Amino acid sequence: MKIKGRTATDIAASLERGLYAGTRAHGETLPTVRALAADLGVSPATVSSAYKLLRTRGLVVGVGRRGTRISRQVPAPFSGAQPAVPDGTIDLATGDPDPALLAPLGPAMLLPKHELRLYGGPSDHSGLTAFASAEFEADGVPGQSVAVLGGAMDAIERVLREHLRPGDRVALEDPSFPALVDLIGASGYTSVPVAMDDDGPLPDALAAALGDGCRAMIATPRAQNPTGAAISVERADALRRVLRDFPGIVLIENDFAGPVAGAAMHTLTDPRHERWAVVRSTSKFLGPDLRLAVMAGDAVTVARVRGRHALGSRWVSHILQALALTLWSDPSSGRRLARAAEIYAHRRNAVLTALGAQNIKAVGRSGFNVWVPVRDEVSVVCSMADRGWAVAAGERFRLQAVPAIRVTVSALQPRDADRFAGDLADSLRPTEAGFA
Repeated sequence: MKIKGRTATDIAASLERGLYAGTRAHGETLPTVRALAADLGVSPATVSSAYKLLRTRGLVVGVGRRGTRISRQVPAPFSGAQPAVPDGTIDLATGDPDPALLAPLGPAMLLPKHELRLYGGPSDHSGLTAFASAEFEADGVPGQSVAVLGGAMDAIERVLREHLRPGDRVALEDPSFPALVDLIGASGYTSVPVAMDDDGPLPDALAAALGDGCRAMIATPRAQNPTGAAISVERADALRRVLRDFPGIVLIENDFAGPVAGAAMHTLTDPRHERWAVVRSTSKFLGPDLRLAVMAGDAVTVARVRGRHALGSRWVSHILQALALTLWSDPSSGRRLARAAEIYAHRRNAVLTALGAQNIKAVGRSGFNVWVPVRDEVSVVCSMADRGWAVAAGERFRLQAVPAIRVTVSALQPRDADRFAGDLADSLRPTEAGFA
């Protein structure tokens, strides 16, 4: 698709249409400012402004003397729904919790008389913030300043927006959750990959990323998506030592699985760190319809986020907050969540054991997912689909990490683990002999 337009806005829109129409490839180098200006009959300043607009949206990046290229992290247009899993196929691709292990809503819906909520009152449910504060403190996270937001991604976006500007660099685990990569790119920031292993981000890789000018870091303390990594005590100590050399960066911990992660949380927060936030979503243990996030942070960050939130959506529904508090704080719910964590761990370990018996390398210390390195993601995904299994190709999760597939094991019964591992072994053999 030919680039068109006479104004910076029109030129940028033309390039964006070409990208989403598939006529512009990720990583493609764009014409130089002067060359495109001459082709369109406009001034170089107009083209330069168009490229700047695209950079602020995260769609293109500057590569020094090599000019400007389309970002490799451009988010795909939002479709509103994940691709449907064909009938008769077992869904191990979507990353969801097991619906059978989510909280039963019936009893909680019978709330005591709810006070009518009008404008002008407190935005947060005091009972929920008090409960969340105690939960954070139990995990070693300071809980003096807590806010309630619309979900983990909402909270992360707001923290980044309060501290960063378009063009800033964000250290991100590699591989990572696609929505995070998309959020960073769409906000005009640049993701800088940080290599990791089963214990979380590698300290040397984090030091290199922060030394390269990153203004923020996003880490997942446990149930990392897609690898299932969980930051160990030793790794947390090592990462905190790295962070002490960069007290000005914004540290965000995304504890999205919380009490069903199947691993203890070892926070990276440190009293000496200036700007930080720990975000805990309820969607994985209470369900997506009860999604909200509680966020602990330093006083300045929480105050900024609260202030901006008050200008827009203003608050999260107090009915939703009351439901979340009822389900989360009830003693029987605590026992149910602990049991759910045990069941998820049992299912995950059954798959890892079955894969090990087939000499297939895989990782997954916590959470809902197992990460399996492969050589050819597409062929494995297609081959497994032919055998009745839907698994996710790793491309959407990777920045620089090696190819892999993500297998969501949250609802996979242990009795099916051996059959799954055998089918995966068969899928690997035609193209991957000797890889495992």
